[in-house]
Amino acid sequence: MFYVTDYPSPLGALTLVSDGRNLVELLFEEEHYPSTIKDEAEKAGDLPIFAAVKSWLDRYFAGERPEISELALAPCGSAFRQAVWKILCGIPYGQVTTYGEIAERIAAMQGKKTMSAQAVGGAVGHNPISIIIPCHRVVGANGSLTGFGGGIDRKVKLLEHERVDMTKLFVPKKGTAL
Repeated sequence: MFYVTDYPSPLGALTLVSDGRNLVELLFEEEHYPSTIKDEAEKAGDLPIFAAVKSWLDRYFAGERPEISELALAPCGSAFRQAVWKILCGIPYGQVTTYGEIAERIAAMQGKKTMSAQAVGGAVGHNPISIIIPCHRVVGANGSLTGFGGGIDRKVKLLEHERVDMTKLFVPKKGTAL
């Protein structure tokens, strides 16, 4: 059984989905990769996990730096995606990394010489817990701001909110990951 509630963020409505104990999804209303769970979920705004997530988000949007470890998270995904999402959780507030850097880390963890940055991009793009698992902190090797399910405008706003140095980052004019 899954449960759902809403959160009115400064960047638009968010949908929170829980299994009753853990947060399994946090999505923008018009997410590029829509939830398959939330449509089957029962409305329930009074779960302790929802209170914890809403408090976390309140503090985050107020400019504080709450720790990801404060929350019980259980995103659903393959072992590969889980490994990528774990790396995302280690990207410090106000900093960015690249898809290629994550690919190098995954390759090293798996004892491989290389790993596809595009495969990493797919895992990052399917992160079901936006903002908290900070996929917005991943950029292209050339500084391009691509690949955010909530939309590039929101990615820019989140990075600006975290006071990321945006001078070497840019929104590409065209591409498949806009």
